[in-house]
Amino acid sequence: MTKKEVLTSSRTGDSCIHVKHKSGLDIYICEMKGFSSIEALFGTKYGSVNTMFKTAADKDYTTVPEGIAHFLEHKLFENEDCGVFELYARTGASGNAFTTFDKTCYLFSCSKNYEENLRILLDFVQKPYFTKENVDKEMGIIGQEIKMTNDNPEWRVFFNMLRGMYHSHPVKIDIAGTVESISHIDADLLYKCYDTFYNLNNMVLSIAGNISADKVLEICDECLRPCTDKGLESVFPDEPDEIVQSEIREKQPVGASIFNFGYKCTAKQGLERLKDIAAASTATSLLTDPALPMCEKLLKEEVINSTFGGEVFYGDSYFTVIFSGESDKPEVIKEALFAEIERLLNEGINEKDFQRIKKSSYGNLVRELNNVEAVANLMLNSHMEDVGPYDAIQVLSDMTSSDVIDFMRRELIPDRSVMSVIEKEV
Repeated sequence: MTKKEVLTSSRTGDSCIHVKHKSGLDIYICEMKGFSSIEALFGTKYGSVNTMFKTAADKDYTTVPEGIAHFLEHKLFENEDCGVFELYARTGASGNAFTTFDKTCYLFSCSKNYEENLRILLDFVQKPYFTKENVDKEMGIIGQEIKMTNDNPEWRVFFNMLRGMYHSHPVKIDIAGTVESISHIDADLLYKCYDTFYNLNNMVLSIAGNISADKVLEICDECLRPCTDKGLESVFPDEPDEIVQSEIREKQPVGASIFNFGYKCTAKQGLERLKDIAAASTATSLLTDPALPMCEKLLKEEVINSTFGGEVFYGDSYFTVIFSGESDKPEVIKEALFAEIERLLNEGINEKDFQRIKKSSYGNLVRELNNVEAVANLMLNSHMEDVGPYDAIQVLSDMTSSDVIDFMRRELIPDRSVMSVIEKEV
């Protein structure tokens, strides 16, 4: 039985439709009349970190090679008849896909023919075609991709930091895996992972723009093949709170030395994680704002430049606050951050600065509700993170400066920080 509900933001009045389809698929639809474009994503909660899993029918956990989720994404675009990009080219759509640490998504953007494009999307993602020949061919292509990213300084400084943080969690492994790990992938393994994770009960369809919800659901009724929920369980190795090592340095032929400085934080789920994201994002903004004393001083001393910034990186069983940029004196930045965090914990956050950053963040969230691509991504990501599409706006509205201080005291702990540096070769 298909169940339908309307989700509405009490603060902005925006709304979307959530449908639990009889096939098992969760569907999110946002009709945005007056817009000319359409964005659709068909995603599965399956990324590079999901290397150990079982279903209700399995006695034991299955462990698969690192990089297999990304490999599967590449192969799904190739079917027995022709390539998917060729089909999209005929309708004028732009198709793509991506694999992250905890999800794989297939998408299209278009301004017309969305009905046909939606049929293409739903059809090929439900129709895998793996053979020894096409798997072997892809092995070489992805192997080259891995070698290219291994030579990317921004990629290396990031993963070096993660390896300094995490003992066992697969988040420290490149999304594409390694040349050695993908060599163990074959068609049978791809089908096993596909059958496990591409079950519609583990997937979500999100579509926004100049569309008709009734038409979208009509196409879904036509194209979706009912699935039985397999009781999928994905597990991760036990991960201690402690880091592996506090500093990792590497020399590369770069124009300027770059760094990632991160804190290993406590991973949560659902609304509790959303509250930590809001608090952590506000904390990073306070610590990287060029108008505030710490950054102003570091800029004057030419320790940092305009590349200095912060972000919150999170997913299944991992949560990290990261500061990054170009600098020949990353240790000075590290000590400045330690000192500024300590000052804020002792003196509190200036309310005027807090409100300015909070209002800016709130404005960005509201503005994205008028962007078709952003809305489609918001609906999909929120579902996969087990929150509602408009919960972030409510959480941010309710957040106080005390919540930010509480997060900083709990999570921005010097002993759980890692400095990763790619130094310029002299």
